Amino acid sequence: MCRIIELLPLSSTLRLIALIFVVISLNGCAALKGAHEESQLVPRHLEEYVERNIYSVAKDDYVIGRLRFITLEKGDTLPDIARHFGLGLNGVSAANQGVDIWAPKAGERIMLPLSFVLPDAPRKGIVINLAAMRLFQFKADGESSAVLTFPVGVGTEERPSPTGQMHVVRKVNRPTWHVPASIARDHLKKGDILPAAVLPGPQNPLGEYALYLSKPSYLIHGTNKPASIGLRATNGCIRLYPESVKRLYENTPVKTPVNIVNQPYLLGQSNGVVYMEVHESTEDMDSAEFDRVYAKLRILERESGQALDWSKVKKVLAEARGIPVPILEIRQGGGKGVAEPTEVKHPSELYGRPKIAELKTDAWSVLAADLRDETDAVRLAAIINHQGPRIPARVVIKNAGYQVVAGPFNDVREARDAIKRLKIDLEIDGRLIEPI
Repeated sequence: MCRIIELLPLSSTLRLIALIFVVISLNGCAALKGAHEESQLVPRHLEEYVERNIYSVAKDDYVIGRLRFITLEKGDTLPDIARHFGLGLNGVSAANQGVDIWAPKAGERIMLPLSFVLPDAPRKGIVINLAAMRLFQFKADGESSAVLTFPVGVGTEERPSPTGQMHVVRKVNRPTWHVPASIARDHLKKGDILPAAVLPGPQNPLGEYALYLSKPSYLIHGTNKPASIGLRATNGCIRLYPESVKRLYENTPVKTPVNIVNQPYLLGQSNGVVYMEVHESTEDMDSAEFDRVYAKLRILERESGQALDWSKVKKVLAEARGIPVPILEIRQGGGKGVAEPTEVKHPSELYGRPKIAELKTDAWSVLAADLRDETDAVRLAAIINHQGPRIPARVVIKNAGYQVVAGPFNDVREARDAIKRLKIDLEIDGRLIEPI
């Protein structure tokens, strides 16, 4: 029940600018202000290395990691920053509301939401929180546990991921994707005829590793579309970055329990501080879930003997930035208090960032768009670059405007295939450019 992610369609080059802004809004870029208020307090000491996948957590603690900040450089995109630091796209964009996803400004400082409130669930096996779009795997060791955590892509509103208790029934390296009839019908409507089965390779949306769950037709698997991690983009399966699923595959025995929950409102305590983390949901507010958290807040207020700042709670709920926010310090707890965020040195190379080969006049290429605005052209080129399997694209200055050109391709067959995929995935009418 997994499909290839598709960005919203457009019918002509004249609507490309609308596409760019629709894609940005879908991926969580909101107009709220104040996304960087915390950055003014961040020390300028630069960390060289940041752990992004494995943490240690004490028995009574429910918050792991630490918030970081990074200064963007020219050519960065939020999907590339997200992948390098083991984050999902929606996590980074929600934490940095108002930042351009595909063409952020060089020198802009953004938050890396590398701190997480653990789901309210038994710490056993794999726990996936659909609202947070994050997977946690627990390895108990006495009073403390090691937590392996990865961002995930989850089901759409129309075809949501299931919740409840299940387990891993089998594992497959280089799986074959047997195309479900419903997905085949969806693609056929767009003129895309899928085969009955897709063999291992770059065209396979399951990637290199798959863990099959006891709930029939549902998997935890890799992807050939890394930019979809942290989005509601599947037909119900749980999708991970290629490097993440490899690590999970190696660390997960068959029969490992898998508990999938949907908890947009999270409370957790660490070092004598209570944190609240809120995620936006595409569904109507789950009143039962909200009532549960509200009751816990009232109990916490009563037991601690301290009044909560309910205006702060309301602000956390309204902003839904998906980061742990301190709402109460339990003075008698003797804890260390709130962990200050730190600054991360920009890596010399972002892991997984699409590499673009030099455009050659003696090779086949495709004209995707003619645009007048440079930033619009940069955004569109970035969107095309992050399709999967990859379609390399760059901006070329042409007369008084900017062209988005895809390629180079080895032969006319590859170029025509790119034109077909641009039309099906983005409804872009590409034009073939022959070698000179």
